[in-house]
Amino acid sequence: MDSDKKKQINATQSFAFRRIERMHPIRMLLYLSMIGIGVLFFILTVAFARTGGFNGEQFQLPKFFSVSAILLLFSSYAMSKVPGLYKKEKLKKMVRYLALTLSLGILFIGAQLIGWNEMSKTGVYFSGKASGTYLYLISALHILHLLGGIIFLSFMLFKTIYVASDGVRSLIFIRDPFRHLQLSMLNSYWHFMDFLWLGLYFVFLFIA
Repeated sequence: MDSDKKKQINATQSFAFRRIERMHPIRMLLYLSMIGIGVLFFILTVAFARTGGFNGEQFQLPKFFSVSAILLLFSSYAMSKVPGLYKKEKLKKMVRYLALTLSLGILFIGAQLIGWNEMSKTGVYFSGKASGTYLYLISALHILHLLGGIIFLSFMLFKTIYVASDGVRSLIFIRDPFRHLQLSMLNSYWHFMDFLWLGLYFVFLFIA
């Protein structure tokens, strides 16, 4: 029985290694970057939790932090439609969903900045109490990392708009495995940034 279990474990490990070996180097780089980003935010969240939040103070998490979480959730839904539209060769509809995702991402950043303004009006500043500093820092770093996704999303949007108007260019675009890889990576990164913020939001909600 033990030998059978060992064989199953070895088979599982070898299968996992084969999948890693077949993975495109750029995709592997993206996953490693996402792991690094996750570790960074985990460390910052633990540091924020160790400050004790704003216990004993009249502090409420900015309402626009809640708005931004909803906006990013809708943007993730819009992005989830893109791979299916690409496979169905519906580029014009794909343009609409990419544009919607981009718009919601930009609105998310705007909501975050308004949230900062809300905090400053309640006396919470970046250079003040440590808990406030971490709150601003975590939010700012998330915006910075999301901006990377927004830049690439903008590139894919304008590229899709360009090719969607021509049948030959559309066919090349759809058959290009590198474009498929780019869209897949964009989809993964966007969902990652979405769920990362939702996780951070709930931590802020219960600790702050």
